[in-house]
Amino acid sequence: MNVPDDLRFNNSHEWVRLEGDLATIGISDHAQEELTDVVFVELPEVGRAVDAGDPTAVVESVKAASDIYSPISGEVVEVNDAVEADPSLVNSDPYGQGWIFKLKVKDASQLDALLDAAGYRELIG
Repeated sequence: MNVPDDLRFNNSHEWVRLEGDLATIGISDHAQEELTDVVFVELPEVGRAVDAGDPTAVVESVKAASDIYSPISGEVVEVNDAVEADPSLVNSDPYGQGWIFKLKVKDASQLDALLDAAGYRELIG
């Protein structure tokens, strides 16, 4: 199972990569594997303000539809139109081309409440 050391994770399997005040968010390799083939991604609106824990996007697979929760608070500043056009990117490259949205971070200290890679590996066993 791929769990990059530079990311933070929440218990609902979303990841965050922080670069300055910009956070990129997607779902973990574990989550995409559990969902199996992703067939649709509903992206949030750019400009939307979200709080940590808010359902922000939706990923649908052949198995189920799953809400994607924002791990931290901020404003949606970019969405990945590529995953809307080709949802399989979430499966093939969850930490790269399969990212879902980016936030301008409201409070970077919220990252401290998320799991580091070791903690996430322990969570998923």
